[in-house]
Order: sequence, then C-alpha cells, then structure tokens
Amino acid sequence: GPRVRFGPSPTGFLHLGGLRTALYNYIFAKKYRGTFILRVEDTDQNRVVPGAAEGIEDMLDWAGIPPDESPGCGGPAGPYVQSLRLELYRRASAALLDSGAAYRCFCTPQRLELLRREALRSQQTPRYDNRCRHLTPTEVAQKLSQGLDCVIRFRLEKGVEPFQDLVYGWNRHEVAEVEGDPVILKGDGFPTYHLANVVDDHYMGITHVLRGTEWLASTSKHLLLYKAFGWEPPQFGHLPLLLNKDGGKLSKRQGDIFLERFARDGFLPEALLDIVTNCGSGFTEKQMGRTLEELISQFEVGRITTHSALLDLEALPEFNRVHLTRRIENQGLRQRLVRELQGLVELIYGDQQVDPDVLKNEYVERVLLLRKGHISLLKNLVSSDYSYLWVRPSVSRQQLQTISAEVDEIGKLVLGLMTRQAAALTVEELNKDLRSLQKQTRETKYSSMMQLLRLVLSGRQHGPSVAEMMVTLGAEEVCGRIRRALSS
Repeated sequence: GPRVRFGPSPTGFLHLGGLRTALYNYIFAKKYRGTFILRVEDTDQNRVVPGAAEGIEDMLDWAGIPPDESPGCGGPAGPYVQSLRLELYRRASAALLDSGAAYRCFCTPQRLELLRREALRSQQTPRYDNRCRHLTPTEVAQKLSQGLDCVIRFRLEKGVEPFQDLVYGWNRHEVAEVEGDPVILKGDGFPTYHLANVVDDHYMGITHVLRGTEWLASTSKHLLLYKAFGWEPPQFGHLPLLLNKDGGKLSKRQGDIFLERFARDGFLPEALLDIVTNCGSGFTEKQMGRTLEELISQFEVGRITTHSALLDLEALPEFNRVHLTRRIENQGLRQRLVRELQGLVELIYGDQQVDPDVLKNEYVERVLLLRKGHISLLKNLVSSDYSYLWVRPSVSRQQLQTISAEVDEIGKLVLGLMTRQAAALTVEELNKDLRSLQKQTRETKYSSMMQLLRLVLSGRQHGPSVAEMMVTLGAEEVCGRIRRALSS
C-alpha cells in the first residue's frame, strides 16, 4: 500500500492547518490500506521548542488519527526525527559533490547580505549569483586548507521536466531562471528542507507526498534533486491553503487555532476533523456531521479543488453540537460522558452542597438524554443556567408565601400532576397542564404561580421555563423539591 508522511517542525503546538494536512494524509493511507508516518522536521535548531514534538504526536492521538510509524511508536524506517539522521544527509551531499551536481560555497554571510541589499535597491528579487560554482578543484582545496567555512549548494540546471500534481495538474517552474543555487547542507552539518525532505522521502519509501501548496513552486527543484540522485520520485499532491472566513491567514498569534485550546475548551476531536474537511474539498458533498469513517469512504484526491479553503470557526459550536448529540446517543460513549459530567459538576459546584442523589448515574444520564441537541458543549450543562440541576435550592415557606398565599394548594396540585404524568413528561404537555392547574387556584395569577414554582425548583428568579426545568429534573426530583419546600 502507499506510504505517506506528515512532517511538522517542532516549533510549537499543532494548529488547525497542520491537523488538516495530517488528516488528509491519514485518510489517504487508510483509504488505500497504506501507512501513515509522522516525521519530525527539526533541522532549524534555533526554532525548536522542547516538548513540541511529543505534543504534536499526543494531539494526533487525541484527534483519533494516530501515526503507524513515528518517533513515539518507532517503525522500520527510523529514526523519525531529522536531527538524528545527519549522517544520511552528509553522505547524500557528498555523493552530489562527487558527481558534480553540488559544490562547496565559501561566500561569507556579509557578502550574501550585500548581494541581497543590492538586489532590493534595484528592485529585483534577491538571489545568490552562483559565484562559487566556478571555483576550480585547486581553489576549493586551498580554501579548505585555510579552514574557511563553507556550505554545500545544489547546481540548478535549466530544462525542468513538467510533473503532474494530483491536485494542480501539470506544473513546471523554471527554478534556474528565477533563483540562485540553493544551499542543501548548512555549515553546521544540518540539511535544508530541500535536501532533507528528498533524502528522507526516498529512504522512508514515501510513495505520495501530500503537503501544503506553499511547496508547489519548490517541487521542480526537488525533482531535480531526485534526478541528480538517480532516484524515482514520489507522486506529489499539493493541498490548498486553509484560510480564515475573510480570506486572511489563520492567525497563530491569537493562539486560537491550536488543538490544545480546543481540547481544553471541551470541543470534540471529531467536530474539528469535520469542520476542517467541510471547508476544504476531496469529498462527495458538503454536509455537517461526518465521522472519520465517512470521510475515508467519501475521499478522492481528484475531488480536491485548487481554491483556498475558508474556515468559519464561528460554526464550530454547531458542528460540536451535532457530534456531541451522536456521542450521547451511543450507549458506550454516553457512559463516558456521564462520568465526565459528574467530574465537571464536582469541580464547579463542589463547595455548594451537591446532594449525592443528583450525581447518580441514572439522573445524570437522563439529563444528557433530555438536553442532547440543546447543548453544543458538555460544559454548557454546568453553566449558571443549569445550576438548578445540581444544587438543590433551600427555599423557606415564608419566601414562597410572599409570592402567593396558596402555597400548599399549588404544591399539592403539582404533586398530583407529577404522579399522574411521570411517564411522559414533555414541555408542551406540561405547559397545557400548568395552565389548567392555575384555573383550579382561587386567586393566584399564572405569572405568580410560575414565579413560585421557579423559586421552589431552582432558588432563582430567572432561568429556563418552568416546564423545561420540570422535564429535565424529572418527576421524582421535582416532587422531592416541592415536599422539602412545603415542610420547611
């Protein structure tokens, strides 16, 4: 089967753009029974953040798209971290030096900076002028014996072969005409991306490279490297950019596109996978609520379009609501949500005398089943609007009598109603029943009766409708609260 890879730089957290690239690779591998590889590309040592590589792998696991081979789980083509593969790049560049496809460059950073300024002053794109290309073997030996620093550059040749991109179709970029010979091995022995990705894709047996469209223009350069090594290149497919809804780049600075943040805020991984593929392409049609299995079965590379994908993060709660509803409807997953919700209740209301009864599994599970579709995040259920579910109010008879003198009568009427109605409580039915109960009182207005019941049930003046509270609390809990208030 195919072998594909996701190659993040460990410079920070995994963000939505990275997740999307990883996801397309994962889906491609699973669809065609292949292998999904995580490779950590840490050749720019100054930018490496300690712990970032492990964090990225953890987040792929959290998202439900774990790699088959990676630094964490190993594999036959390791090591999967570029800084541990330096000998490989050294040997590869030595082979290119031997064949004349690469050369040593002794230009100082000062000279390169001067070239750059000169180009900018005359409004040209800065490029290396290939000066060291023309050094004779004797000159090279002489400079090396003087101990001068050098880098290795790849000799770009004219006459690039066109290649067929899986997404963008036929492409070619005459790199030699627009840029200078690129550095492939730096003075510190670390490769640049151009060399490292070609060498690693070759030795890791990568068959398909699915990566961001920002590399499309470099692919001709990479194909020249494959040719210089005499290696068979993989197939390339470049994925269009993921942009904000307004067409701007996703901002990493606000920190609001990192997976860690979404996980912490209680968003489900399947909602994120759904939203980043929904705005992209590659699938039969746009629909909210697709599972990973559905994404895999619908996926076809040929369906990926070349225009940028616009991500509307304001729609994420709606995506999450759909996936949370699906989890609540699944019996096994529902038990996990019950435990999670019990934990949230203890965390938020722990100091407010939560009665053990309201943490019972059956009660919590009933709340979930009744509120599914109404909530977009599990933690909505511990917001102040829902505090009545978890904290039993302490309301005195005196308080209630200030609202209506007919406290006992109203209490008895509602208790009678709840015992008759217990089986099929619905908001519509209850609203009708409460209207007719009010007609049986002597002088209490409907609004006062509602105020009284709201106070008995929640201890608060505002919140959801009384009928909705009664349905969610359930007959048993409603009766308990009424009896407690009447006997206080």
